[in-house]
Amino acid sequence: MTDNNSNTQATAQQKSATTDKKPDNQELKPVIQTPSTNSVPSAAKGADSSKKTVKPAEAPMKMVNIFIADSSYNIFCPVHEEQELRSAVHYINNFATDIKKDAPKLSQEDLLVLTCLNLYEKIQDNNKAEISRQQQNDQNEAFLNKIIKDAQSIL
Repeated sequence: MTDNNSNTQATAQQKSATTDKKPDNQELKPVIQTPSTNSVPSAAKGADSSKKTVKPAEAPMKMVNIFIADSSYNIFCPVHEEQELRSAVHYINNFATDIKKDAPKLSQEDLLVLTCLNLYEKIQDNNKAEISRQQQNDQNEAFLNKIIKDAQSIL
């Protein structure tokens, strides 16, 4: 039997960010995420449960020091994703810096929350625009098909 409290804590850790910030920009400790296990009893899994599954090799991790709005954070990321992380950090840092110019007295935490909310809004606007573009493309295609059908019926 498992301890529900430890499962709840493990789940909370898995959902948390990859680091916990310490005061005075000290080094951050990563939260180690473990893969969830299937709680289905082996008898319920069927005859194939005796087969061993090969666990995919985990990508090598690297600690990367990033800066967002003049604060330093150490983040663990897969080595092959470092460039993408740095690109994201550059974008987010510029976004947060622009907000900080308009509201210089915001705390770092409030600045990051406001940055996240603004970026979420931007993502939602882009998603809505993409849906609108797709609907317009569908309408254009239907109209083009109708024109082609009408032209074929004339010929």
